[in-house]
Amino acid sequence: MNNTNNHDERIAKMTFTSVYPLYLAKVEKKGKTKEELHQVIEWLTGYDNESLQKHIDEKVTFEKFFKNATINPNAHLITGVICGYRVEEIANPLTQQVRYLDKLVNELAKGKTLDKILRK
Repeated sequence: MNNTNNHDERIAKMTFTSVYPLYLAKVEKKGKTKEELHQVIEWLTGYDNESLQKHIDEKVTFEKFFKNATINPNAHLITGVICGYRVEEIANPLTQQVRYLDKLVNELAKGKTLDKILRK
């Protein structure tokens, strides 16, 4: 249990800015675009390009990034395993939201269509 709490705390304190370039590199390496990545992020968080860039520039933590987000009401439809955890079973809401984003980025990098990724 203590490991889970430490894991949740580490995720909360990580900056979105430190992870964003990794997301971008991952999708671009697989032939996807920055625009597609932003579309996925906007679907989950409600952040348009301008507000997303503001969060990047301000080097906000994941805790603040998701606290200010408007999570898509269909986010609960995101299921599967990411980093060894079933996203739908993660108890900590912030950790679950970060893993939702990780899962969406993975789906984009694996070539899923945006309609499927955005649960349309």
